[in-house]
Amino acid sequence: MTHNIYVGWDSREDIAYQVCEHSILRRTRSNIRVQPLKQSVLREQGLYTRDVDRLASTEFTFTRFLVPHLNDYTGWAVFCDSDMVFLMDAVRLFDNLDTTKAVYCVQHDYNPPEGVKMDGQAQLPYPRKNWSSMMIFNCAHDSCKRLDLSTVNTATGAYLHRFEWCADSEIGTLSPEYNWLVGHYSEGTDGTPQILHYTEGGPWFENMRDCEYDHVWKREVINLYSS
Repeated sequence: MTHNIYVGWDSREDIAYQVCEHSILRRTRSNIRVQPLKQSVLREQGLYTRDVDRLASTEFTFTRFLVPHLNDYTGWAVFCDSDMVFLMDAVRLFDNLDTTKAVYCVQHDYNPPEGVKMDGQAQLPYPRKNWSSMMIFNCAHDSCKRLDLSTVNTATGAYLHRFEWCADSEIGTLSPEYNWLVGHYSEGTDGTPQILHYTEGGPWFENMRDCEYDHVWKREVINLYSS
């Protein structure tokens, strides 16, 4: 059985996608397929028709919610932002999942001050911030079927990113280890990172060359270009 991982892709940060994809494939045993969510391609296919949202911080701000449709509303599928590095075998994400849940995510208590992130994008506070940056969708679940093309292309950002399309009891909980917000979580206190998330900006930005865990990302780049 092949498991699908859909990774957000932004034309401004292609290197972040390449490193994320590489980190998944080099640590994962067989049966994983990584697919980029390219907004331009989804538009060409007629799957994504939303107007350009000037408040959207990435090109995949809304396309992530197409994952159940792209997975034919069957099985389990993962979405993750591109600014992540996997330190684990990604197949483990598909183990021991409860089919009564519509989606799994790390339920962060993350409230950064309003302002500008290191990549120049607006830092906007909102409930359940970063919950949707890594999701394991139960694509066959009735609540995931609410994420049809019409809904994804017309619903508000609040409806989508705050998980208003499913009941709170249908949101499964993952440990912070599986969406480790760099600069927010601490090893020992919060566990050991399995998936690093450079949510404030990573070493591919000049002003973030020396951020926390910068050596992990840089090592992955070296491995990518030497493989």
